[in-house]
Amino acid sequence: MRMFTIAMKDLKIRLKDRKSFITLLFMPLVLTAILGSALSGVLGESGKLPELTAGTVVNSPDDLTDQFLEDVLGGEELTESITLKKFETEADLRKALQEQEIDTGLVFPEGWGDALMNGEGEQVTLLKDPAKDLQASILSSITESFTDRVTTVFTASRTVGEKLTSAVPVSSPGSNPSGMMEELAGELSAIAGSQMNAVTSEKDGKEPISGMQYYAAAMGAMFILFNTTIGAKTIIQERNTETLARLMNSPIRHSTIMAGKFLGTLSFTILQFIVFVMATHYLFDVDWGSNGGQLLVIGLAYSVAVSGLAMVIAGFITEEKAADAIGGIGVQILALLGGSMIPLASFPDALQKAANIAPNKWALTSLLDIMNGTSWDTLVLPVTVLLLSGMAALAIGSMKLKHR
Repeated sequence: MRMFTIAMKDLKIRLKDRKSFITLLFMPLVLTAILGSALSGVLGESGKLPELTAGTVVNSPDDLTDQFLEDVLGGEELTESITLKKFETEADLRKALQEQEIDTGLVFPEGWGDALMNGEGEQVTLLKDPAKDLQASILSSITESFTDRVTTVFTASRTVGEKLTSAVPVSSPGSNPSGMMEELAGELSAIAGSQMNAVTSEKDGKEPISGMQYYAAAMGAMFILFNTTIGAKTIIQERNTETLARLMNSPIRHSTIMAGKFLGTLSFTILQFIVFVMATHYLFDVDWGSNGGQLLVIGLAYSVAVSGLAMVIAGFITEEKAADAIGGIGVQILALLGGSMIPLASFPDALQKAANIAPNKWALTSLLDIMNGTSWDTLVLPVTVLLLSGMAALAIGSMKLKHR
């Protein structure tokens, strides 16, 4: 029971600390409100493409270019997202882009469509506003997809035609290679210009994560990580004032003292997590998912990992200022690496793999999965990683503190 007494004493001290309250509850709520509102459209919670206005310059009209502009970019599937504006010259388009009348633009070289059907021709020039990279990427992907599709179809048509001509003698009765070639080219042309896709998009029964949901989880995971520094400082303060030494010299076992210190940080971290979830739900209407049990399990596992890291810092660092500096820098690095500042999907593959060392990465991805509705099976790995890392850190930190 003595370890619970020690834990309760540490918890009361932290609850009376106004600075901790502002840092660990008020600040994440403010940042969640700002980032969630400002970036709500970027994460595409509506499930639709972001709206964009594209300017076009066609130096010499042809059937294929008209088909791309009218049936693809101007087709029913994209008409709600893409607005086209025609310009006479590239200079006019650049001026409109500079004045932000359009988000991005396409300049079609002379004879683009006819050359494309022969597997030749120049690429379409993409002009973009540096602040509209997402819109430019979408338009570029659509254009490249259409170009590749047409090139593939007409290359196939030409190859089949050559094989057909060489395989069927012209003098054979009833054979008409040129007619068959023409018919084949016509059918392939229809396929190239059609809007039918082999893969259709349908809802999987899950709603997309909104910007407010993402940054609620991200800010919660990041600011809970600050308990590593605050928990470590509590132990360092007691060590510097000889309070910890007196405890060590008392009849209380070393393991009981360390467990009490660990539980003090753990209880405050769990309390912070619960209060933050409730506050974001009622203040910002954040949907944390329908399974409260999964939420509590992840919160507990993450709190164990954070509390263990606090013991490691306290074991290896002797000065409060050093703990503040190292802890602060470490938290920022882990927050960035774990996706609390920038979504992990934006990282290259190497960084996404390196992010596995960040405990907030495991917590954040699990929280997002819970928001989207997930099974218990998917949470086994992150819970195991967080619990094992926390217990390993507790063991290392306790051994180091014992020798001090």
